[in-house]
Amino acid sequence: MKAPATPSRLVANERALSLSRRQFLRGVGACVALPALASALRPVARAAGAVAATPGGLAVTATGAPLRMAYVYFPNGAHQNYWWPTGAGADFTLGKTMQPLVGLQKSIQILSGLDHKNATAGNDGAGDHARANATFLTGARARKTDSTDIAVGISVDQIAARQVGHLTRFPSLELSCDSIRKSGRCDSGYSCAYQYNLSWASASTPMAPESNPRLVFERLFGAGAPGERQKNFQMRQATQKSLLDFVIDDARSLQRKLGRSDQQKLDEYLTGVREIEQRIQRTETFGALPNPQAEAPAGIPGDFGEHMDLMFELLAMALETDSTRVATLLLAGDGSNRAYPQIGIPEGHHFCSHHRNNEDLMEKIGKIDQYYMAHFAAFLKKLDAKKDADGHSVLHNSMIVYGSGNSDGNRHTHDNLPIILAGAGGGTLTPGRFSALGGQPMSNLFLSMTDRMGVAGLDRIGDSSGRVRGV
Repeated sequence: MKAPATPSRLVANERALSLSRRQFLRGVGACVALPALASALRPVARAAGAVAATPGGLAVTATGAPLRMAYVYFPNGAHQNYWWPTGAGADFTLGKTMQPLVGLQKSIQILSGLDHKNATAGNDGAGDHARANATFLTGARARKTDSTDIAVGISVDQIAARQVGHLTRFPSLELSCDSIRKSGRCDSGYSCAYQYNLSWASASTPMAPESNPRLVFERLFGAGAPGERQKNFQMRQATQKSLLDFVIDDARSLQRKLGRSDQQKLDEYLTGVREIEQRIQRTETFGALPNPQAEAPAGIPGDFGEHMDLMFELLAMALETDSTRVATLLLAGDGSNRAYPQIGIPEGHHFCSHHRNNEDLMEKIGKIDQYYMAHFAAFLKKLDAKKDADGHSVLHNSMIVYGSGNSDGNRHTHDNLPIILAGAGGGTLTPGRFSALGGQPMSNLFLSMTDRMGVAGLDRIGDSSGRVRGV
């Protein structure tokens, strides 16, 4: 078989994409990307509010609309006096940090009493920021190393993706607004891999997130202008398949000439090639790509707030179009010392978090917390405004966790974590409450969420001791 000819360039590089964030988001507002359609929903003979797990492992709402799960991480904990609401149950008043959530109270649960004991120092000493990140979705203790022998645990998103990910174009989506670092030393003898990754496919394999909005957009919806994307996608798929055919054919002819040891190495290589081939075949089963009537973002904006807004927008689009049902977004790695001159704070975030009860620094850390919250609130409002196939909002049919692996950044504590659970889980959750959970592993919440996602046969995640009740 001849090697395939190099295809013509799919996108004209000379056309500079200098759209502003506002132009991009306006285009997204005119999006025609297809969400789950009512005509495609399968009837589910369950009582209202129940979750049904199909034989394929997919969890859907009682109406048959897809159920989504996402995790959003903010760094360095929260200023405790400003974070927690007053009152209890459905009778609560939002604290200062959560003022951007006014109007969304009926769509959120504020959860207290969730802990990550494996993020505490124990015998490992310093390194709370690395442990906070590494433990957040795994519930496991990270091995203290700055070498290649990293080890923590499988994260809840990847546990869910293994069972439900095959029914969407992307099993999971990993996003970040921070640097991407896979190695090196970052925090008191811990590898950077712990601090810059939320999602872990195995104890030693992080799922590297993407921080460039343009690359995320093109991955989800293809390259080129709106009218060109499907054709470009088909050309790329055909080229990839031709290349794979060539590689496999060439490898098979070579395999007959190799010794046993080399044959084993080649088999391992071909296993990876076949996995790529299976992913291509799987992608083809979903038909045409969603096609938003918007140009791709130009790249990473210079303003951090705009960067967060773009990544939140892309996450909302991915969930609405049912491109994935499992996602993570790392707003910044724990320990981030980013300054925020756009809100009048030239000092670094980490510096401010160690306020030592200095009133000026406490005000500044509270302002930073509220800044992050405002962008998260805007994301929730977008999901609430997007109508799903069953008439509910996408937010209603979602479970969105917003939180940090540090609780009090001033003291580096990991009990009573600042956690918000947004969405109604398709009717299986009871938002509109401030719920005190009494001190239990956060991993218990993960188990309860994976139950709703239709994950079967799971008894434990990280250090879980059971399921969270009454959320």
